[in-house]
Amino acid sequence: MTAMSWGLLLIFLLTLLMLALPLGRYLVKVADAGWRPRVIGAAEGLLYRTAGVAPQADMTWKQYAGAVLVFNVLGILAVFAVQMAQAALPLNPQQFGNLTWDSALNTAVSFVSNTNWQGYAGETTMSYLTQMMALTVQNFLSAATGIAVAFALIRGFARRQQPGVGNFWVDVTRITLYVLLPVSLVFALVLVSQGVIQNFDPYVSYTTLEGHAQTLAMGPVASQEAIKMLGTNGGGFFNANSAHPFENPSELTNFLQMLSIFVIPAALCFTFGNMTGDRRQGWAVLAAMTLIFVLGAVALTSAEQQGNPLFTPLGVDQQAGLLQSGGNMEGKEVRFGIAASSLFATITTAASCGAVNAMHDSLTPLGGMVPTLMMQLGEVVFGGTGSGLYGMLALAVLAVFVAGLMIGRTPEYLGKKIEAFDMKMVALIILVTPLLVLTGTALSVLVEPGLAGMLNHGAHGFSEVLYALSSAANNNGSAFAGLSANTPYYNLLLAVAMFVGRFGVILPVLALAGSLAAKKYVPVSAGSLPTHGPLFVGLLVGVVLLIGALTYLPALALGPIVDHLQLHGIR
Repeated sequence: MTAMSWGLLLIFLLTLLMLALPLGRYLVKVADAGWRPRVIGAAEGLLYRTAGVAPQADMTWKQYAGAVLVFNVLGILAVFAVQMAQAALPLNPQQFGNLTWDSALNTAVSFVSNTNWQGYAGETTMSYLTQMMALTVQNFLSAATGIAVAFALIRGFARRQQPGVGNFWVDVTRITLYVLLPVSLVFALVLVSQGVIQNFDPYVSYTTLEGHAQTLAMGPVASQEAIKMLGTNGGGFFNANSAHPFENPSELTNFLQMLSIFVIPAALCFTFGNMTGDRRQGWAVLAAMTLIFVLGAVALTSAEQQGNPLFTPLGVDQQAGLLQSGGNMEGKEVRFGIAASSLFATITTAASCGAVNAMHDSLTPLGGMVPTLMMQLGEVVFGGTGSGLYGMLALAVLAVFVAGLMIGRTPEYLGKKIEAFDMKMVALIILVTPLLVLTGTALSVLVEPGLAGMLNHGAHGFSEVLYALSSAANNNGSAFAGLSANTPYYNLLLAVAMFVGRFGVILPVLALAGSLAAKKYVPVSAGSLPTHGPLFVGLLVGVVLLIGALTYLPALALGPIVDHLQLHGIR
């Protein structure tokens, strides 16, 4: 990596830390149902009375899970209905028609599950009303759902012999009202000030200097862009997503968007430490996430700066390390360059955010393997809003279980004994997404509808299919490109992967939260494993990487690794 790349990474991490610390403390207050801010606190009670919610009622994990499912299934139906009636609804200056049922279903599941996979081009498919009332609304609600589940799991660790894990309706209301709405409003205004568009104008037609007719898409972009990033959603208003100058016009907006993706997931680590009464625990989780993230960013940036061996300048020895003059700029915006594009790609796949500012299909094979692996690790390297933390905490439980086996002692984490039921739930959390990814990929390269969508064949085509399933099942939403996924086969397959990948993980997480909340506290003894020091951080990182390697290495070997060997002429 160049000095500029190291400097960008360092500045990013330091700025992220300065923002995440105060936000993490603020989220502790949001999780406390008794705290009300003066300015908009009265609105909360009005919402409860209107909806008939009893805010003081504490839910068991089963009740909490039921509320999560009902809320999100209703969200899927609402988004589906808006898309199927789009042609008859207002705010449609381009007179776009209704979507096909399979595309509408895929999109509805995608946005409700916080995946935001897009099999369509937004500016040629969705009306302004659909973008706002269906997609942007779910950007808020899906992000709030993830944070609410994280709150429930943290309460499971913090509470002692209590049957409840909180109230979902209170959690999702407070998160939306006190965190996502105000921060998104401020961020949207900042984006507008930097050139991101926000209007309801019809599309603008003009003639280029070369004499060709061209149309510029307009729309309420900044308002969707803000929550798209803050909520780790990623669904772009435009097909080019954050590579489009109307979504991401400059180096400054690019840096701010990268920060916004990570700020809530990082802040939740501090929330975890504060709510459990031991801030060191939050620092330990954050350290594990950061270490894996830095390794991924360095690997991806180095691969892209090294470049493509097929473009070696004449007279240059490949062994000297310079394979392509200036590195691999294919698929990247000149205004961002390799360093910012590589960092963005690592961030967006470490978090479950599908936003992209470069085309991942144009990455070098090893460069493209990094985003794929980041998703396959379970989106726990910061991860999505809430989902990253609860996924990493499940792996932390596994880490202390492994340590307990080594010394022949019943494992404990934060004063809670880890027993058989807890490990069964952790096993489900870990195994759901690999099952979806590997089964879906194998099926797609065997059946005709799956093969028909592949524009490339061989190792690179396999990588595209593997990336798509990894993105869907881990609720990331970014696309490798090169795969025609807007077909009935892929729309339905990916919809199943997104739904089960989201709620098939949330349910055992909530079951784990309920089990932990009901346990009594076990005082720390001389035999307890410290879970806040470098030893535990190393153990946790090792568990994350080993599970990812053991699960996905054979598939990666068939895709990006073979692609890399073929690129370098190794048979």
